[in-house]
Order: sequence, then C-alpha cells, then structure tokens
Amino acid sequence: MALMPVADALAAVLSGAQALPEEMVTLDLAYKRILARDLAALRTQPPAPMSAMDGYAVRAADVSQAGVRLKVTGEIAAGRPFNGSVGPGEAVRIFTGGVIPQGADAVVIQEDTSIEGDGIRITEAAVLGRHIRRAGVDFREGDVLLKAGKELSDRDLSLAAAMNYPHVPVHRKPQVALLATGDELVMPGETPGPGQIVYSNGYALRALARAEGAEVVDLGIAADTLEATQNGIRRARDCGADILITTGGASVGDHDLVKAALDAERVAMAFWRIAMRPGKPLMHGRLGDMRVIGLPGNPVSSYVCAFLFLVPLIRKLCGRLAVNHATESALLGHAVAANDQREDYLRARLATRDDGALIATPVSQQDSSLLGNLAAAQALLIRRPFAPAADAGAICEILKLPA
Repeated sequence: MALMPVADALAAVLSGAQALPEEMVTLDLAYKRILARDLAALRTQPPAPMSAMDGYAVRAADVSQAGVRLKVTGEIAAGRPFNGSVGPGEAVRIFTGGVIPQGADAVVIQEDTSIEGDGIRITEAAVLGRHIRRAGVDFREGDVLLKAGKELSDRDLSLAAAMNYPHVPVHRKPQVALLATGDELVMPGETPGPGQIVYSNGYALRALARAEGAEVVDLGIAADTLEATQNGIRRARDCGADILITTGGASVGDHDLVKAALDAERVAMAFWRIAMRPGKPLMHGRLGDMRVIGLPGNPVSSYVCAFLFLVPLIRKLCGRLAVNHATESALLGHAVAANDQREDYLRARLATRDDGALIATPVSQQDSSLLGNLAAAQALLIRRPFAPAADAGAICEILKLPA
C-alpha cells in the first residue's frame, strides 16, 4: 500500500479540529492565551479631557502672548477634579492626569510661568488645546480593540484592564495525555539493565506541548503487553484528554502493540505510516472526541513528528488563527544527494554569512536515534519527494526549530 504524503497526513490530523470551548480567566492567568471573542471597550479612555503636563489650566484667549498675569483660583490633581470653572484672567493649578476644568482650553506648563503673589505670570504664550488629552483619545466605549484569535500579550493584558475587564474569555487549553510504551525503557537516574535505555522522549514532548499552550497528563510507561497498552488508552479517555500521544510500539514488529491496542479500543484510524523520514510509522485516529497520534519510539522521529503534526493540532484546538509552521528559505551549506519517494526532514545547523544570507548545513549523521545532533540543530531542512541533488549554495527550504 502506498504511503500517505506528509501534506495529506497533516490535513487528516487537522480535519474537523475546532477551537475548544471558551472559559473565563482572570487577567493574571490570560497571558499567551487565545481570545475566544472580540472585546469591546467598556469605557472611554480618558473619560474626560485631562492634562498631559504639570502646569496651569487656562483660557487660550488669555495667554496668546507672554507677560500676561493670571489669578490662581484653585488646584487640580489626578482623581481630584475642580468644582468651579476658569473665567477670564484666571488659572487653576493642575497636575498630570487632572481633569481639565470648565472654561479652560489649554495648559501652560509650569516651566513657562513665574509665581507672583496669588497669581502667575505667563512667560511663554500658549495655544488652544496644548497639553490636553482629549476625551477618548485612547479609545471610546464600544471600540473593538482585541479580536478573537489574538494571543494575548503582556501589553494586551494592560489594554484589557484599561477597557475595564477583570476577566477575559479565552479558549480552554487542550489536555494532552502522553503514554510511553516499551519494556526497554527506564527513567533518568536509574541504571539500565541489559538491552534497556533511558527514557527521554517524554521530556521534549511535554515541553513542546506546554510551550504551545496545552496542559499535559503523563500516563507513564506501559509494558509491552496488549493489556497494559489498552489500559493506558482507557486512562487517557477517562481523564478527558483532547489528544492522546503514544510513543513507541508503532512499527510492525511482534512487540509493536500500539496499533493493535488502538484497534481493540475501537479507535477509528485515519492513517498508519506516511511517506516521511524520519517518522514513517506515524499513526493517527479518533476515539470519540479524543484525537490520537501514535509517534515512533526513536527520539528524533518522535520529536520531528510531534513538531510537524502535534503542534499544529494544539494550535488549532487553542483557537489560533495561524496553525501551520512557516517555512523559510536558506542556502545549502554543503551538497545533498537526490531524494527518494519519502519527504525528508534533515536536522541542520544555521549560520548567517557576512552578507546576511542564512546558511543551513545538515548535520553529518541523520540517524533517528541521535539526540545529540537533534539538540545541536536549529532547523529542519526539507527535501521534497524525488528532489534532485543540490550543490552547496543552492536555495533550500527550512523550518526553524524552537530556540
């Protein structure tokens, strides 16, 4: 049977995926969450004309030239408005953020005045509207300032607060359950027995999922038995996971039991095995509302598949508007051979030439078990199916990896 192309596999993973329902969270918990609805300002900012400087609120007609003397009739501070009005020949002391009183239409900064008894003398002429923040200059009640699908930045939180929102509607975080499989796995810090290896995949996968806005439930390591693997799948379903990620057991060996367990649990499989290197044995299916992605056990294959397929799915469920990775162009650091029918994702180091050109150099060994090369890589260099050989300096396509 022909292997499924990578683009078709990604389309299958994202098919029918919708942003999860909204929940209300406090502003302190909303950083980097995805807004579920447009937010319109609940107030006008500023609500009234306010002084932008420390000085004196005056009538512009009285201060059109220097040398004028005005009587000071009161004082205004932020939060303490003046009850009276400013008449001809009068001024009111005002501080930054103070509400402009009735009758005043300009502010003379204090540096352009000198005090004379109960009044001031203007040492530099002022003009109409100077140093006044008009009402609504920032925004007005009803203005839509934050749009659905926006990932809320630190500045957005400040804006939402000014709009008078103590809570904001965001999409619920996807719940990702992670189930490792394999009798050969031991935890970091333990001493591996004969034929055993230290479990590493989960640490990268959990960090990757959390960085994209998901919450992760670690289901531990299932033994290489059908019963243990099925039990892990049931636990993911019972905890309400939106996504179940399995690692290992995805190939065709006698001890690769994940597909059999998924079939036994009535997971509707969309595909198993794709035209990709590394990551050929990737699988995907659905169990009710829970989406299942079966990752290969080799750590590089596991990470690359998660980066390419899990990350866009999490973004879709989070409600992000852009979910797919953006490719970039670079120049090959050394020649590469012609490719076969599988789409290849070569781990590559990046460098910037003196002229600003980005250089992508594949690491020397591309074996899917080599974590050292994966950790040293900054990008995946994409080689499309049947791509011809390319010389050093040729234009290539890359996906930058998380820093």
